[in-house]
Amino acid sequence: MRVGITGHRGLTGQSASLVKAAILDTVTTFPAEELIGVSCIADGPDAWFAEAILEHGGHLEVVIPSEDYRDALPEWHHLTYDALLNRASEVHATGLAHSNSQAHMTGSEILVGLVDQVIAVWDGQPARGYGGTADVVRYAESNGVTVQILWPAGATRD
Repeated sequence: MRVGITGHRGLTGQSASLVKAAILDTVTTFPAEELIGVSCIADGPDAWFAEAILEHGGHLEVVIPSEDYRDALPEWHHLTYDALLNRASEVHATGLAHSNSQAHMTGSEILVGLVDQVIAVWDGQPARGYGGTADVVRYAESNGVTVQILWPAGATRD
């Protein structure tokens, strides 16, 4: 089973804890020996999902939206990003140079094309910019990829 992740970044406090737990609960429903998780490993749900995949015994594949993607992520996330990237069994790149909304959507389109199912950490609201979670959900659904929405009761988004 190949499973991808998309989700809102910037979750903090109780929302982050609730989402992390929901991701772990969901990941552990898949047989580890058959599980391949695909993620862009950004801070938040992408990284939490990748960590849960590896903790569960699955394999990780990473999609890199742009050449400067890592530098566009928060500096405090770089160590986690590097550690996850080093554990990836395969890396897919868009070939785009700059981290922007187009690169993020292109990375998500590649991710969707690689998986059987997408887990979406999504509050159900429209995307706040092109390439946001709502856009990825819509793209996955329009391409016949199953989407599982995770938005735990009590979670909020700033």
